[in-house]
Amino acid sequence: METGRGKGRGRVAGPSRHPRSTAFLLAQVGAHASARFAERLRELELVPAQAGILRIVASSSGLSQQGLAVLLGMVPSRLVPLLDELEGRGLLERQDHPEDRRLYALHLTDPGTRMLADLGRVARSHDAAVCASLSEGERAQLAALLTRIADEQGLTPGVHPGYRQQGSPSEGRAGKKAKAAPAK
Repeated sequence: METGRGKGRGRVAGPSRHPRSTAFLLAQVGAHASARFAERLRELELVPAQAGILRIVASSSGLSQQGLAVLLGMVPSRLVPLLDELEGRGLLERQDHPEDRRLYALHLTDPGTRMLADLGRVARSHDAAVCASLSEGERAQLAALLTRIADEQGLTPGVHPGYRQQGSPSEGRAGKKAKAAPAK
């Protein structure tokens, strides 16, 4: 049996040595892609969590810290150091929330907007490298299938589930290690 590596990309003779478990292959490729993306982000001096935050703040300018924590599924106190680092680098800023003085609204700065453009370049290069063995049609088909799986599993669009490993809001309310930060 031959397994193709995509149009014009060569072929590998013989059966695949990979397990037939689709879930395992998704996890294996996902872990590999995440690790490689983290390596690529080093050139921007970012970690994946910071990259995701910049992307979300850019698409939801004015989102409160509390709203961002809820979207990410994180305890607010675990989000604060990530925001502090991004603010310290001049990539985002906290402004008084226009409707609630207890909250901060998050906005990208001009350097943050430039960083987002660099991040987009790195992400496109990463996507091309990870999917190099697929034709354009296969990539579109894979994306459609993965989107169906993500929707059925109830994943939040555009939010990596790894944020939840940094603590969920329910852990904070249950009184486990993390304490909830002030709402600002």
